[in-house]
Amino acid sequence: MPDTPQFSHKRPDGDTHDRLVCDRCGFIDYVNPKVVVGSVISDGNGKIVMCRRAIEPRHGYWTIPAGYLEVNESTEDGARREAQEEACADITIKDLLAVYNIPRISQVQLIYRAELAKPDIAPGIESLEVGMFEWADVPWDHLAFPSVHWALRHFDSVRTKHGFAPFNNPDGETGNTMPGATP
Repeated sequence: MPDTPQFSHKRPDGDTHDRLVCDRCGFIDYVNPKVVVGSVISDGNGKIVMCRRAIEPRHGYWTIPAGYLEVNESTEDGARREAQEEACADITIKDLLAVYNIPRISQVQLIYRAELAKPDIAPGIESLEVGMFEWADVPWDHLAFPSVHWALRHFDSVRTKHGFAPFNNPDGETGNTMPGATP
C-alpha cells in the first residue's frame, strides 16, 4: 500500500540520536519520556492522603495520588485530576514540591504540595482503599515506588515552610531500582 508508513531506524540530519523515520514521507517518530504528575496532599492537621494501588505495577502497595499527564493538560490540572481519580479528593495546589528523574522508565515526575479543599476522600477506580495517615503511621515498608519515599520525606522537610526551591532526586538516587529489587 502506498499510503502505509514504512519506518526504519536512522539518524535524521542534524540529530544526535537514531530515530524511527518514515522512508516514504520523512516523518520522525520521536519517543520521549512520559510526564507523571501527582501530589502529597495534607488535610491541614498533619495527616497525609495515601492510596493503596488497585493496578499494576505494585498492586496493593501504597502511594500518593499520581499518574500520567494527559494531552492538552497543565501539570497542575493533571495533579488535581489524579487526586480526584485515585482518592475522590478535591485539592488545592500549594506549590511545586519536587521534580524527579527516573531514567530507567523514561519518566519525569512533577510532584506538588497540596491540601484537601474538602475533607471527603474515597477510593477511586485505581485504588483499593485510601486513608489519611499520621506521619508515624505511614506504611513505609509498603510504599509502591522510591519516588513516593522521596516525596514524603521532602514534604515533611518543608511542611511548614513557604517559598522553597523544588527538590530533585536525593543524592545518589536515580530511581533505577524498585523497592526490594537487587541493583
